[in-house]
Amino acid sequence: MRTTDMLGIELTPEHDPHRVVDLGVRAEAAGYDAVYSTCHYNNRDPWAVLSQLATVTESVRLGPGVANPYETHPVTLASRVATLDELSEGRAVLGIGPGDPSTLRNLGLADQRGLRPVLEAFKTARKLWAGERVDHDGSFDASGAGLNYEPPQGASIPVHVGGEGPHMCRMAAKHADGLLFNGSHPKDLAWARDQVDDGVDDRPDRRGDFDLVAYAAVSVAEDETAAREAARPPVAFIAGGAAPPVLDRHGIDADVADAIGERVSAGEFSAAFDLVTPAMIDAFCMAGTTETVRERAAAVAEHADGLVVGSPLGPDLEAGVDLAAEAVRGLF
Repeated sequence: MRTTDMLGIELTPEHDPHRVVDLGVRAEAAGYDAVYSTCHYNNRDPWAVLSQLATVTESVRLGPGVANPYETHPVTLASRVATLDELSEGRAVLGIGPGDPSTLRNLGLADQRGLRPVLEAFKTARKLWAGERVDHDGSFDASGAGLNYEPPQGASIPVHVGGEGPHMCRMAAKHADGLLFNGSHPKDLAWARDQVDDGVDDRPDRRGDFDLVAYAAVSVAEDETAAREAARPPVAFIAGGAAPPVLDRHGIDADVADAIGERVSAGEFSAAFDLVTPAMIDAFCMAGTTETVRERAAAVAEHADGLVVGSPLGPDLEAGVDLAAEAVRGLF
């Protein structure tokens, strides 16, 4: 069974958690297969939202999109996912990655980002979910750590790595169940597919299928201009943290992107959003009417196995959930 050949949605707990939970219920009714909750310290706690969703939904997979192994000890992170799996009766998924550099910088953690901590964290989680006790001396320390309960899925809880660098893409293809690639443009997904294919060549047969999932910023509305305007905040975060090769791929001025990142880190969000250009919106978001979004999603589907409809959804969140599902239905 392929675990990520699906349509997922990202819900950000920057909004009232009651509303976010209602949006998750709405997403399940609209036909989404998975709900991810973003993990940023400056938003509400994603685990509280996911726990609520576990009790009011029946079929969607649930997980962080994505957690990082720096803010929370990896053993504790594994236990949180196992608890979610138990509460949701086997629907948990671990989304894990190096984290957003703009926000981690505020916590003094920017220099700790990297591939090794992510790989060690989810490998350890798998051992814990399988009932093993863990001793670890690497990017984190653990001695005789273990879980005193067994999650329903055990070691089969899917692991989706969130990343976009070449080494992270290849590592995910070799060791994880899926890659949540932060990309909304076919150029980026075509590049990601090449990296994934290189990693899959070294993938052990016992790991089973692997899926490349486009974790795409989507802003959809009946009014194209309103949809594009609503795309400014997530595009600012994406552009501010984008690597130079990504900016070069889309012809985006690196100095402007750096200025956006600096303002995001300083909490000057309005100033950051004002610096977002039309070219950045085109590169980093599927923004427009359902027709526009479907055209963009169809181009991405040529390279990706699945799609996560990411923030901002649109100028109206509830309408965005429904319109995005309508726009991409049948493509994934």
